[in-house]
Amino acid sequence: MSVLVITGTGTEVGKTAVTAGIAALARAEGRRVAVLKPAQTGLLPGEPGDVAEVARLAGDVTTRELARYPDPLAPVTAARRAGMATVHPADVASAVVELDATHDLVLVEGAGGLLVRFDESGSTLADIAWAVNAPVLVVAQAGLGTLNATALTAEALQRRGIESLGVVVGSWPLHPDLASLTNLADLPEAAGGPLLGALPQGVTKLGSVDFLAVAKRSFSPWFGGEFDPETFAAQFAVQ
Repeated sequence: MSVLVITGTGTEVGKTAVTAGIAALARAEGRRVAVLKPAQTGLLPGEPGDVAEVARLAGDVTTRELARYPDPLAPVTAARRAGMATVHPADVASAVVELDATHDLVLVEGAGGLLVRFDESGSTLADIAWAVNAPVLVVAQAGLGTLNATALTAEALQRRGIESLGVVVGSWPLHPDLASLTNLADLPEAAGGPLLGALPQGVTKLGSVDFLAVAKRSFSPWFGGEFDPETFAAQFAVQ
């Protein structure tokens, strides 16, 4: 795999932290990594966005942002309000091909959830994944409500014939409640794939060295980490 698309079950679920963790682990293995953000919303020109955060946490990675819109809305809505051009799957595919030629791993981080619209024709991150023939990693919340959102995302991927690698919890709470604890067992079924990691809440406050150490513990060996879902779940006693 040289290209991976990272989506969330919604907004603010930890996609950027997960993207940074995977990038950091790949860099630790000596791989050349590029991170592509097709559309960044909610920021003005010059303000640090998601790719800047990935670079801060992961280190020496190539970053690219194709479009930026000031309003914190779906890309198509934000583009319309700003009177700016939208991003099409073909634009993203072209950027991926260019980055893939000079990197070992290209990570494409979506905006919001899988079916958030990028343009007036209704193109979504699912269309982007299809266009670049890349698998998708789903980032989910830990607590109540996550199973439905995760299952809907997995079903949308399956219906479109897009490979889903599995699911990662983007922000594991410091004090997990009953729903979070039981979801460790239920999320793989909802996702139709394995639980491949769980990043602790607040991990983005760390510097790059400490972040890498946490990422090592928080991601599956599939990404170069040490995370084992059974061992992780065994730390918590569910009454």
